[in-house]
Amino acid sequence: MSLLITPLHVMDYLGVAVFAVSGVLAAGRKHLDWFGVLVIATVTALGGGTLRDLLIDRHPVFWMADTGYLWTIFAATLLTLLIVRFRELPLRALLIADALGLALFAISGARIAETAGYGGIVVVILGTMTGVAGGVFRDMLLAEIPLLLRDGEIYATAAIAGIVVYLILQMTGFDRLTAGYAGMAAIVVIRFAAIFFSLRVPALRLGDSKKPD
Repeated sequence: MSLLITPLHVMDYLGVAVFAVSGVLAAGRKHLDWFGVLVIATVTALGGGTLRDLLIDRHPVFWMADTGYLWTIFAATLLTLLIVRFRELPLRALLIADALGLALFAISGARIAETAGYGGIVVVILGTMTGVAGGVFRDMLLAEIPLLLRDGEIYATAAIAGIVVYLILQMTGFDRLTAGYAGMAAIVVIRFAAIFFSLRVPALRLGDSKKPD
């Protein structure tokens, strides 16, 4: 049986790889052993896509249908472990890897939702969930406040904006592949702007910290 490699497969494989890298870097900051690092990398890389597939009743789940995803995680984890053994990577490297994974998985998730017959806001929600859930699971396992919930962090907002760009471009006549690349670029630009220029969204602050007299 021949294996057909499509742009969607490429996006998925790249997303799995970079999310695995972000999982390794996050686990390393918590000083986990190598097995713990592999667990965190795997959860980060597979969490969002697994949740999406379960919600839309897509069986078998993507990494069970193609075990190449698991080997990609193992390879990315091993390579990252070898690199960090000789060179310490800064926190920004984790955020950059996470941003790339977010872009790849958000658009990939949106495309899979469309293929399953969904449209509009459901595509936005499923695509965003695919992009952010793995990072949420990673941070929760590491006892960190997820990036999704950090004060004013532009994270899910970036995924939503990129998916909206993807859908709008399709409605205006662009093909899915071109629209997908544009959507990913939008997510990366927004997320990188947040990382490098400390951009934040307004936070809701209720109540007064001052005690009444």
